[in-house]
Amino acid sequence: MDTGLAGSGVVVTGGGGGIGQAVVRAFAAEGARVAIHYRTSRQSAERLASEVNGIAFGGDLRIEQEADALIPKAVEALGRVDVVVANAGVWPSVDRPIWELSLERWQETLDANLTTTFLTARSFFRHAASTDGGSLVMVASTAGLFGEAGHADYAAAKGAILSGLLLSAKNEASRLGKGVRVNVVAPGWTVTPMTSGARRDPELEDRVTSTMALKKLGTPEDVAAQVVVLASDRLSGHVTGQVVVVAGGMEGRLVP
Repeated sequence: MDTGLAGSGVVVTGGGGGIGQAVVRAFAAEGARVAIHYRTSRQSAERLASEVNGIAFGGDLRIEQEADALIPKAVEALGRVDVVVANAGVWPSVDRPIWELSLERWQETLDANLTTTFLTARSFFRHAASTDGGSLVMVASTAGLFGEAGHADYAAAKGAILSGLLLSAKNEASRLGKGVRVNVVAPGWTVTPMTSGARRDPELEDRVTSTMALKKLGTPEDVAAQVVVLASDRLSGHVTGQVVVVAGGMEGRLVP
């Protein structure tokens, strides 16, 4: 099926990571030109850019000035930006219950996930105000739907993205033009380098798939496919303010 994305300009934040790389390749396969943002994964982002004939550029999206420059820099390089995928984020691997969770880690996690997404969305909207169109897809997590013991900071950040930020943003988008859309993809446990440490636990997969209809972990490609569908005006032109959960029919978590 033709997604209508050929020739479009796409920005993927955190494009050098596991899910980000799959998203970049999925858009490139549709004929889009992709700008790959990275903060720490410079080598992988530049290799990927060479592979898909895209561009790679760095930036710390926790810093307002660098986030503000995100879309203008991509427009200059690509000639246009039609789609922005706010994928950048960090899952802190160390389990910390709330009573042991430091304020420092709480603030760092919210900055790395919620603040970066807000600033990316703001940069997208400022661009969309001049084009009267465009699609923003934010990447959240099932942690924001069901919580995640030991990671309340991450769950709170992702929960804010898929609820208050999304629902406010899709209504505000209507002020910019009826072609401006905002949606969220919420992956469950996905096989990526970021989760590799946790996946060494031999019991992890049984626990996390226990409430899933499909008894398997997700792949980055599973997530990327849904991002492309939501980004496409041809496939999802009347879809905005929605959360697509990519988690095998997950209904919750086991509570120890």
